[in-house]
Amino acid sequence: MTRRISYREALREALREALQGDPRVFLMGEDVGRYGGTYAVSKGLLDEFGPERIRDTPLSELGFVGAGIGAALGGMRPVVEIMTVNFSLLALDPIVNTAAMLRHMSGGQFSVPIVIRMATGAGRQVAAQHSNSFEGWYAHVPGLKVLAPATVEDARGMLALALADPDPVLIFEHAQLYNLEG
Repeated sequence: MTRRISYREALREALREALQGDPRVFLMGEDVGRYGGTYAVSKGLLDEFGPERIRDTPLSELGFVGAGIGAALGGMRPVVEIMTVNFSLLALDPIVNTAAMLRHMSGGQFSVPIVIRMATGAGRQVAAQHSNSFEGWYAHVPGLKVLAPATVEDARGMLALALADPDPVLIFEHAQLYNLEG
């Protein structure tokens, strides 16, 4: 019997599987713990994995993306959630000038195995600060890999591949897909 789940549930299952399968994996970002994420992707994970693995952060993308990069350099496998793609610009320096460039700048000695997830896309009537689509822009930054899961199946399968990558991977989740079923 085929099971139908939403894009949101597929993302949550992928996170749960990653957290269960590797003690180095943790999720951090604004409202990912007690609130369950702005789009409810991480709902219930705090109760299941505790505050060491599901970390609510202050409202400071620059700070928590930088902390995620440091954790990745220290051997962890962080999944950093940025509430909306527009806010990723507040962390542009560590994303572009540290995470993306460190392998090249170190002559291949260091990698930054971080996954940065963010909601993207227009069409939701949430004004200018929440509606951009920077996937194409980030795709032109050497050292970054960009994923944009378009289906429930993509949403379920891409996180494991991203976490297995030794380099930074950005996952852009179009906000209008969270309720899509498949």
